[in-house]
Amino acid sequence: MFITKECDYAVRIIRGLSKTEKATVGFLCKQENLPQFYAYKILNKLEKSGFVQSKRGSLGGYILLKDPNLITLYDIVLAVDCDAFLAGCVKNKGYCSRNTPEAPCKVHIELCRLQDKFIDCLKEKTLAQILA
Repeated sequence: MFITKECDYAVRIIRGLSKTEKATVGFLCKQENLPQFYAYKILNKLEKSGFVQSKRGSLGGYILLKDPNLITLYDIVLAVDCDAFLAGCVKNKGYCSRNTPEAPCKVHIELCRLQDKFIDCLKEKTLAQILA
């Protein structure tokens, strides 16, 4: 699983929202050094995943719906880029033409092991623990 630019920006957006009750896209972009085009796209994904809610109107903005004490980096990565894996063959311990019962693929087995460790590390701490 790679941390894509979208994932990085999503973490920054959630971090920015965790510091305030409500924030506009402009405020988040300035505070977290984000391009607005990406911010709207990512906020849309975060809203669909239940992390944020948008408020329309002149007093609008975005609010964080989930407690940072309950959000892990894994949660954010999954919300934004659910198909990010080290290699295609490790997705859900997926099919690998080189990995058969008769001749196990040692690379596939190692990539699966690394994928599992990386996921465990992303789940290890909450955003609140990281930011403390």
